[in-house]
Amino acid sequence: MKIEQIYTGCLAQGAYYIESNGEAAIIDPLREVQDYIDRAEKDNAKIKYIFETHFHADFVSGHVTLAEKTGATIVYGPNANPNFKAHIATDGEVFTLGEVTLTALHTPGHTMESTTFLLKDKNGKDYAIFSGDTLFLGDVGRPDLAQKGSLTQNDLAGYLYDSLRTKIMPLADDVIVYPAHGAGSACGKNLSKETVGTIGSEKKTNYALRENMSKEEFIKEVTEGLLPPPAYFPLNVKLNKEGYKSIDEVIKTAAKALSVDDFELIANETDALILDVRSQAEFKKGFIPQSIFIGLEGTFAPWVGALIKDVTQPILLITPEGKEEETITRLSRIGFDNVLGYLDGSFGAWKNANKEIDHVNSISAEELEQKASKNIAVFDVRKPGEYDKEHMIGAVNTPLDYLNDYIDEFKKNSTSYLHCEGGYRSVIAISILKARGYHNVVNIDGGYKAIAKTNIKKSETKTCSLTSKNN
Repeated sequence: MKIEQIYTGCLAQGAYYIESNGEAAIIDPLREVQDYIDRAEKDNAKIKYIFETHFHADFVSGHVTLAEKTGATIVYGPNANPNFKAHIATDGEVFTLGEVTLTALHTPGHTMESTTFLLKDKNGKDYAIFSGDTLFLGDVGRPDLAQKGSLTQNDLAGYLYDSLRTKIMPLADDVIVYPAHGAGSACGKNLSKETVGTIGSEKKTNYALRENMSKEEFIKEVTEGLLPPPAYFPLNVKLNKEGYKSIDEVIKTAAKALSVDDFELIANETDALILDVRSQAEFKKGFIPQSIFIGLEGTFAPWVGALIKDVTQPILLITPEGKEEETITRLSRIGFDNVLGYLDGSFGAWKNANKEIDHVNSISAEELEQKASKNIAVFDVRKPGEYDKEHMIGAVNTPLDYLNDYIDEFKKNSTSYLHCEGGYRSVIAISILKARGYHNVVNIDGGYKAIAKTNIKKSETKTCSLTSKNN
């Protein structure tokens, strides 16, 4: 038996490859599926099953394409009703894979079709669970994404409590836990950086598996502090449930090299968004006016989904040379398929054509320290939890995720200084503000990491200057 976790850091997502005696299964595959096919061929194995733990909200799964290319059976748990051919498992149904088996444990709560797959070895011993978004390391799946009709997040949290205590917690302590996500995912509140654990360790450390915890306590703690989910989540669920274009077709359509003149013409004649994915250092030196920066070097796809919101938005790309197909692929993982092309020669071609350019003004933390005694406007675009832990006195918390809700806090006729933890998010925020006509914005190089090393007064109060209006 072989088990391989295929972890994608940008999405904080874990897919799984299982092989036994020439038969293979893939759990929660990404949209680009050739790697799974190649992996099975290397083992001289046939992909027999594609197990989906639920209809994913934060990425487009590769189940439909993988089934078309391999003939494998797509398996969902009870309550799933996809628009394509799939096997809907019953609770407790057993699937044979070579010398091992996988049992479908219906574990509703994150969603109503959520299912955990229990792997038993050739001797019939419980070996591992593939828990999807039901159980993470250090956390559990958020129960607010599948509210429908009279079904509330508290109802879903109640189902999750029952699922954990009747299906997962009774398992032996040495059973391995393979979750669908790790730290950085918006599918939970406080996920661990670890991506593999055990039932025993989770019982000891996971607040949601606390012994003698009442259902009422569980519901309160699981639902407390949930931020609104990214706007693209329901659109990804729709794609995963109804089907989608193959990624090969998406890349073929989107990977169009555009001359400077053609790029400018399309930008002027359509409502396309210009997305610049170069490094923040390159972007700060110069960029096409009105373009939005979200660099490939950061948590690219989640920020695209959080800030662009509509997966049908037409997009024109500025990428590092040689990164065009990678960018298109990473956009398609979260359903952004409407790429109209990329600038041939990247930003250098635009600059060499003597076209108009813009840049980001920056100051060091030491320069900020010299200005701190004056009445300057400093905006901290980190998450509320980061701000609560420690922040610069007088800085206003305007989380990047919800920047649109804070636009009125910025003034066009006075200078605003922005920072995040290290610089990535603040440059994103500045690009958005500049595109909206706010040009008196200055980036603080090095972010809060640099500020914390100065003598600027800092506060560890637990009260934010400005609370998210979406809470």
